[in-house]
Amino acid sequence: MSAQSLVSTRTLIVIPCLNEAEHLEGLVEALRPAAAKLNGAIVIVDGGSTDGTREIAARLTATGPAVLSLDNPKRIQSAAINLAVAVFGAGYDYMIRIDAHGTYPEDYCETLVEEALRTSADSVVVAMQTVGFTPFQKATAYAQNSKLGNGGAKHRLGATSHWADHGHHALIRISAFQAIGGYDEIFSHNEDAEFDYRFHQSGFRIWMTDRTSMVYYPRDRVGPLFRQYFAYGRGRARNVLKHRAWPSLRQLLPLAVAPVAIGALLAVINWLAVVPVALWAAACIGYGIWMALGQRNPYGPLAAFSAMIMHFAWSAGFWRELLTSRSRKVAP
Repeated sequence: MSAQSLVSTRTLIVIPCLNEAEHLEGLVEALRPAAAKLNGAIVIVDGGSTDGTREIAARLTATGPAVLSLDNPKRIQSAAINLAVAVFGAGYDYMIRIDAHGTYPEDYCETLVEEALRTSADSVVVAMQTVGFTPFQKATAYAQNSKLGNGGAKHRLGATSHWADHGHHALIRISAFQAIGGYDEIFSHNEDAEFDYRFHQSGFRIWMTDRTSMVYYPRDRVGPLFRQYFAYGRGRARNVLKHRAWPSLRQLLPLAVAPVAIGALLAVINWLAVVPVALWAAACIGYGIWMALGQRNPYGPLAAFSAMIMHFAWSAGFWRELLTSRSRKVAP
């Protein structure tokens, strides 16, 4: 790939953020060389931060035209990306989506554009590696990087480059993004999977590259982790309701967790009601013990606990959205 191929394109780098004062400035400074090399700009889209993020964004914007900023009154990431493309997308070939709470290789953006040019893909997605620092965060990271926590999703485990139906969003051709109307803003979570469904149905192609990846930092407490996965479950249910696109087998199994956990309450009538939830718990704990012994991972048992939180929250969020949506439809 020649340097001329890169500079002949224009790339918009979009950072949706909310209360990311700790990370934003370092991230923007790290992205400046890529923006210059790709004849592009960095757009910070803030969802109403109260921790100083807005002031940092204003200061960075004042340094020159390479950094731009927008207010996102709708707060959610799907709306942030849509707004950035609507306001600044004209004249740009590609949009690269950057998570403020993540870390990226120095050549991340350049590699994405190179892959798009080499394959003529309309979207380039990447694998996401999860890394933690506190004991609970490390355990959650191990769970999310394992089949226990991710069900074997290729964008979690990493895979050789291939054409895909879905992956962690990185680069999208702006004309293709606009052709399907961007992200659906009723999705606060799972907007990427819903987008990819429409993207694929419209005939656009998604390339998962193994040439680069990003590092994500998971929630470091039980409450935020539960709320995150509860929202993911709701988003997946909305995708089902909108497209009748039912989850894959790897997602169907966790769907049973909330019903069997609630069903265990019937053990006061018949002790057999507790068997399904006991088997699920035993499988998770057994996997955690295997991680501790087989992989010599001291966080294995705690990773099993994190996985159980994720399973239950995702399942509960899915069924809550599905059942409340149906009740709204039948209400007079």
